[in-house]
Amino acid sequence: MKTRKVEIMDTTLRDGEQTSGVSFSSSEKLTLAKLLLEELKVDRIEVASARVSEGEFNAVKSITDWAASEGMLRKVEVLTFVDGGVSLEWMVRAGAKVQNLLTKGSMNHLTHQLKKTPEEHFSDIHEVVHKARDLGIETNVYLEDWSNGMRNSQEYVFQFLDFLTSLPIKRVLLPDTLGILTHFEAKSFIEQIIKRYPETHFDFHGHNDYDLSVANVMEALKAGCHGLHLTVNGMGERAGNAPLASVVAVVNDFLPEISIGVKESSLYKVSKLVSAFTGFGIPDNKPIVGDNVFTQTAGIHADGDNKKNLYFNDLLPERFGRKRKYALGKTSGKANIQKNLQELGLTLNDDELKKVTQRIIELGDKKERVTKDDLPYIISDVLDSDQYQQRVLVKSYVLTHSKGLKPSTTLSIEIDGKAYEENAQGDGQFDAFINALKKVYKKEGLELPKLVDYAVRIPPGSTSDALCETIITWQTKEKDFTTRGLDSDQTVSAIKATEKMLNLV
Repeated sequence: MKTRKVEIMDTTLRDGEQTSGVSFSSSEKLTLAKLLLEELKVDRIEVASARVSEGEFNAVKSITDWAASEGMLRKVEVLTFVDGGVSLEWMVRAGAKVQNLLTKGSMNHLTHQLKKTPEEHFSDIHEVVHKARDLGIETNVYLEDWSNGMRNSQEYVFQFLDFLTSLPIKRVLLPDTLGILTHFEAKSFIEQIIKRYPETHFDFHGHNDYDLSVANVMEALKAGCHGLHLTVNGMGERAGNAPLASVVAVVNDFLPEISIGVKESSLYKVSKLVSAFTGFGIPDNKPIVGDNVFTQTAGIHADGDNKKNLYFNDLLPERFGRKRKYALGKTSGKANIQKNLQELGLTLNDDELKKVTQRIIELGDKKERVTKDDLPYIISDVLDSDQYQQRVLVKSYVLTHSKGLKPSTTLSIEIDGKAYEENAQGDGQFDAFINALKKVYKKEGLELPKLVDYAVRIPPGSTSDALCETIITWQTKEKDFTTRGLDSDQTVSAIKATEKMLNLV
């Protein structure tokens, strides 16, 4: 099948910057411009609006200087206005060579915002376009509110397009400015236009107010549009623009007749950088670039992946420079744990695996998030517990800490089947626990080992809050030895380490 090349224009630096609370610095804009064109291989970038600020001017100047040196100046575009040439003068000073001229694509906007007739608007546009040509500036034209124009004032839209196609312009840009189109309308409207103007290049610019932007892009492509406007992470005003990563995956997987040049394996890298620059977080479940989208949580899915990749689809994480993960939690099961163990180079027998699985389920029931980096500590804790016969059992305890009062602990403990209960105060909750324990052992004429070191840490590399490990070194007359406790609560992990010590001695 013969493929049709479609241009991808990224407007993260212009329309994406209209995300509430987002502003790129000049150096950030230059860094992203280079990445978008050189690394991601988009065809064009829209980098700014003319006349906005001195900072915007400096950013555009730095981008055009770099692009000119790399032979990419015609890939850099600037939004301009029908203002008698003021925007064009700004562009000349900034070194830009392509304007995206903002015009009115609906009678509603023309009548109520500009308060002009079509003829008056067309005359103003004619002047700007010809002035741009005289200055060596290429013109593309935005029809703002075009989608509503097609719904409510088609006669005006076609009158406007009849006029535009007589001018020296390169592209007509069709924005769904308010994100109101359905995919049926997107296809129907663009088909009508391309059939009527077969020699003109048309771009589709989708917004996502109804979460239909990707569907609308698909239908716009089927209708024959020649270019798409997208943003990294779907950034943009209100609900944002059509997201670059999702559209690239959809085109590559479902529209074999369409050819685009975007490098899939760089999508995630650029997505994370844009997020870092803007502080605009990526939802964990956002397709392609979200943290969770290549993570299997259910154990049955991991088991299926072991059996001929039953839960894989065509969105393989390696395409996007990512890896598949297997979550650890109450629904993960043995298969997920085995997948993580393989990555760590660890093996367990069936009995050990069952015990580790049960411990992870217990943590999941507490709504704790367990990561692969926590796994060796859980294994160590569970297997360590098998090294001794449990003659001492800490059955229950109450830890209290109140302002102005010393911490206290009430402890219930069983030693060789005999139950004890004691209460004590201390300098902290764990100190109070140890003091209560000393009372019990004193009754039995027993002496506790001396606590000589106490350390708390989270598993190195872990980004979860599921676990903290308490390591306590004890001293008897014969030797020093160490026990470890693992829990989401620091004091509880210390008590678990102490319980191990009691059984060892």
